[in-house]
Amino acid sequence: MSVRTAAADIRAGIRVEWLTIAWMTVEALVSIGAGLAARSIALIGFGADSVIELVSAGVLLWRLRLEPAGAVAATLRGQKAEHRASRVVGWSLLLLAAYIAGRSAYGLWTHAVSESSPLGIAMAATTLLVMPWLIRTKWKVASAINSPALKGDAAGGVVCVYMAATLLAGLVLHSVFGWWWADPVAALGIVYFIVREGHEVLTAQNTPDCCA
Repeated sequence: MSVRTAAADIRAGIRVEWLTIAWMTVEALVSIGAGLAARSIALIGFGADSVIELVSAGVLLWRLRLEPAGAVAATLRGQKAEHRASRVVGWSLLLLAAYIAGRSAYGLWTHAVSESSPLGIAMAATTLLVMPWLIRTKWKVASAINSPALKGDAAGGVVCVYMAATLLAGLVLHSVFGWWWADPVAALGIVYFIVREGHEVLTAQNTPDCCA
């Protein structure tokens, strides 16, 4: 790969991370806002996960911006920053999962009823359209520049798709059939994916090619 081609691929990676940050910002604001309005723990949890992913995307963007310089010191600094950020993101995801699980269990126990959320349904459906494109783009760029960090980010996007599908199912079931328990059950489904994501983040940082 020529230097010019590598630089172009890195710029493509930077662009896709900026798009990710923009999308995650919209996803977080809309999901949390709609969740608070509808008292939906599933929507709030999905939005909170987006906030954590936003932080992760910001760190990865900074890391990619260091690459063109090619300086050893800059690369090492990026690796250390990514390592610390991975720990924060991983533990934040696990704490979020514990919170959502507790709230969901309490909601099921007390028969807490949320309201239907057309905005939440639209948000989840749009995520199922946007995220696959972002994933494909990230994977293509990651393969071109041989970036495990960007490949990991793409894999995390797959988890986001699963969460959006689970969220959409819960919101639609509640809206169409009036099943009050659909929201907390969907939230528990999201917990599974958040725990898996957090575990993978914490495990990945201990592998030999972490942050490489």
